[in-house]
Amino acid sequence: MSVTIEAKNLIKEFGGFKAVDGVNLSVNQGEVYGFLGPNGAGKTTTIRMLTGTLKPTGGEIKVLGLDLKKHELEIKRRIGVVPDEPRIYSNLKGFEFLDFVIEIYRVDRKKTKERIDELCDVFGVNYLEKTISDMSHGMKQKLYLVSVLMRKPEILFLDEPTVGLDAKSAKILKMLLQKYSSEGSTVFMTTHVLEIAEKMCTRIGIINKGRLIAEGTLLELKNAANKTQASLEDIFLQLTADGEDIEAVIKEL
Repeated sequence: MSVTIEAKNLIKEFGGFKAVDGVNLSVNQGEVYGFLGPNGAGKTTTIRMLTGTLKPTGGEIKVLGLDLKKHELEIKRRIGVVPDEPRIYSNLKGFEFLDFVIEIYRVDRKKTKERIDELCDVFGVNYLEKTISDMSHGMKQKLYLVSVLMRKPEILFLDEPTVGLDAKSAKILKMLLQKYSSEGSTVFMTTHVLEIAEKMCTRIGIINKGRLIAEGTLLELKNAANKTQASLEDIFLQLTADGEDIEAVIKEL
């Protein structure tokens, strides 16, 4: 199985602060890789570097076997990115935004239109005539998902993809991601919903204070923590809570 995402000693500094501090990771084709961590741990910063929207302070990144510094445009053409906040031109109508994406990526218009119809149907996107500024967060999120999934990218980067989605749409998205993974696409996702990561991800990386502190399958993480019967939530809190006794804190409230 080929490596599709590779980072070596990835560093990002803001002033004197290291938001990402020497992260090394490798993700294989067809994996659903869950990238977990507390707020401010460096998850979004890492995704932004891996997708070329933020320049690293140091380190190397290869995506689909290509050096990101040398092949940024080709890589961006072959991947799809769903950010935590959908940033869409607010003065466009929904169908105009999708047409814009079709033109930018130069995809086959007929095949893509068929995909759009299918995706809009399953996600309940029946508001393409509406101006984006009049859409709710959830409506924008689903429109953005359609704009990415319609291209069938080789790698999907998703930052908290279920935030703002209704229960049905979230379930459909999870099923689609598993389907694409089985067909050879790679999924790299962050989520605060640990049950999603536990059920979906083939491997999990946990980042805390800019450092990758644990990585492996759920079983490997359980064995490393000597908690074979524990949930991912238990392991996550053990690794990231800095020794804080959560139950004691709750009793004091």
